[in-house]
Amino acid sequence: MIAPLDSAHIRALKNIVGEENCYDDTAHRIAYCYDATRERYEPQAVVYPRDERDVSEVLKYCNTHKIAVIPRGAGSGFTGGALPANGGIVLALEKYFNQILEIDEKNLIARVQPGVVNKHFQNEVEKRGLFYPPDPASQEYSTLGGNVSENAGGMRAAKYGITKDYVMALRAVLPNGDIIKAGKKTIKDVAGYNIAGILIASEGTLAVITEITLKLIAKPKLRQSAMGVFATINDAMNAVYKTMASGITPVAMEFLDNLSICAVEERFSKGLPTNAGAILITQVDGDMQEVLDYQLAQLEQKFKENGCIDFKKAKNTQEEEDLWFARRNASQSITIYGKKKLNEDITVPRSRLPELLEHINRLSQQYDFKIPCFGHTGDGNVHTNVMVPNPDDPEELARGYACIEEIFKVAVDLEGTLSGEHGIGLAKAPFMPLAFSEEEMNLFRVIKHAFDPNNILNPGKMGL
Repeated sequence: MIAPLDSAHIRALKNIVGEENCYDDTAHRIAYCYDATRERYEPQAVVYPRDERDVSEVLKYCNTHKIAVIPRGAGSGFTGGALPANGGIVLALEKYFNQILEIDEKNLIARVQPGVVNKHFQNEVEKRGLFYPPDPASQEYSTLGGNVSENAGGMRAAKYGITKDYVMALRAVLPNGDIIKAGKKTIKDVAGYNIAGILIASEGTLAVITEITLKLIAKPKLRQSAMGVFATINDAMNAVYKTMASGITPVAMEFLDNLSICAVEERFSKGLPTNAGAILITQVDGDMQEVLDYQLAQLEQKFKENGCIDFKKAKNTQEEEDLWFARRNASQSITIYGKKKLNEDITVPRSRLPELLEHINRLSQQYDFKIPCFGHTGDGNVHTNVMVPNPDDPEELARGYACIEEIFKVAVDLEGTLSGEHGIGLAKAPFMPLAFSEEEMNLFRVIKHAFDPNNILNPGKMGL
């Protein structure tokens, strides 16, 4: 049973972190009550740990007194993973845990604190000719600790993978205050259980991450983008998986359906082909222009073999920016279709993409909602957006959520998953039994109990 905070608890926490790093006033509670879901849950206090020892002492105290602790980075998540739905304290890591501790160019690794912003880290390693590929859409403000906790992806995942592919080791504090190190700096490490792998995507429910060791690679010298226009979305989806199966691996393979294209064009007048069923935007990279030319020629051939009616290559940086503008602005543009966007990031095997989009079109007609889709089709990750015009109408909103549940069922039936990068949090917690058997859910609960027997860390998340 999670206990409420009282004045004695606040005094004790201030004694640990200092008066200036613990607040229970209204302004701080409101500032930390939300994330990108727009849901609101006020914490009872906000605590800024100064170092790992503070984290340990705070957790030790809260574990003893059964006070909920919600670790938080930038609060940019889409599923409520950092919301204090059961009260307690927000453990805010952005104030002090924001340093790049080491960039080791000899071993191609970096050590960072969890509050480092993704894009800032990318910029720093690229100054040294190195590359950290995971690039979530929130990279300008999301933190690496949050990226690890949600196993964030991004547009470059088609070629380079996602966050878990770059995490080599973690330092973390368990709910009882114990400090552990999971993983090693070495490329190979098969000693013991993969605790770092368990902590990745655990959404702050098992431990508080205090340091991350990340793998780096050499930065490709060149890149080039192109766009393919397709008459139908089915042609585009077939082009995706057949291209990827042919041995060509572009950095990114992004798509927009007709609703998304039309929305961007209505908002920004970029001359997009509004009569197209879909567009695919792709990028290749390498160290020689001849390599890029070969890859783009192969992409054009495969696209045209699968119904591409126009293929445009960017000839300079400005043309490349113009090609990517539609994808980067799709999410904000589709709000023309409804006041509330029920946004989910389902993922299926690439070969099932045509079936997935056909089912979504059927559900759009069945539930009478526009459902614009866009996303990272290079790795099978589609952002579906059920647009609810009148969310103040309880019946209409309930119909929107019923449609979302059907979309989840379709994804699971097609051997897919509930989330490719946003995580589960609160928003998708009720749907976990669609994707996992009771035996599997019980195993998750056993793991949670082993780490956190008093259930103080981020309680109520992930359907546990």
